[in-house]
Amino acid sequence: MSDADPDAHRQADPDPVPVTRLVDHGTAKLLPDVDRCRAWLLTVDGAPQSYVDLDAPAHLEFEYVRRLAHALDVAAAPGEPLDALHLGGGALTLPRYLAATRPGSRQHVIEADRGLLALVAEHLPLPAGSGIEVHAQDARTALEEAPEGSADVIVADVFGGSRVPAHLTSVEYARAAARALRPHGLYAANLADGAPFDFLRGQLANFAAVLPHLAVIAEPSVLRGRRFGNAILLASPAELPLAALTRRVAGDAFPARVEHGAALRRLIAGAEPVRDADAVPSPEPPSGAFSLG
Repeated sequence: MSDADPDAHRQADPDPVPVTRLVDHGTAKLLPDVDRCRAWLLTVDGAPQSYVDLDAPAHLEFEYVRRLAHALDVAAAPGEPLDALHLGGGALTLPRYLAATRPGSRQHVIEADRGLLALVAEHLPLPAGSGIEVHAQDARTALEEAPEGSADVIVADVFGGSRVPAHLTSVEYARAAARALRPHGLYAANLADGAPFDFLRGQLANFAAVLPHLAVIAEPSVLRGRRFGNAILLASPAELPLAALTRRVAGDAFPARVEHGAALRRLIAGAEPVRDADAVPSPEPPSGAFSLG
């Protein structure tokens, strides 16, 4: 019976049951998907963090994760391996996706919650030869220690509970990310905000101060200020593949827009970069914005 045969796992594995564990920063739960064999939802304190299908790592359940994946898809020629630095680990959804879609990629994942890492390693182990190395470390520290020009892509999806920690929201942090990128590199971050977008505007100002090319991906209802939601910030030393990215996000089940150029400058609207001394966490989401019902 081959480990590579998904049917073999289905025959051997008992019916999956939920797992609950106290981790460093809350209560984590792994909830099996009754509709997909060997697929799991990870929550921390009730907030969805990751969804992983161990038999189909290219299956992405969350819309914001699909948008990050679209950015990875257009970051280089199809199938070309990338050197990736992931800030925030969760259940390693995007590292697994990148390993499946770009074999041979070298990936470093930074996750500060050691208890969460142990839970994921025990119940959602990585396949052998994945090229993914996981490190228990603070994201800002790891970014500042990364060699200059070492990353093709940096993916930031770091939340302490439901908020981005303050030390990852400053222009000094943005400068560290820019230093670690290669000349063609891409920084992609999952953020969350709502009108009047004080937090998002500050993040855009941070990266506009250190990198020349920016874009934001979000649903129209979020961009119009009608609701609180995810926004993907993209920044690069090189021109972004906006046309290809726009086609991909427009074709999703929940279509999104790519804001750039003049529209993005209007969104920033004079916001100033945020220094470490003044940095604050991202805003608290409204009740029920991301939690499970």
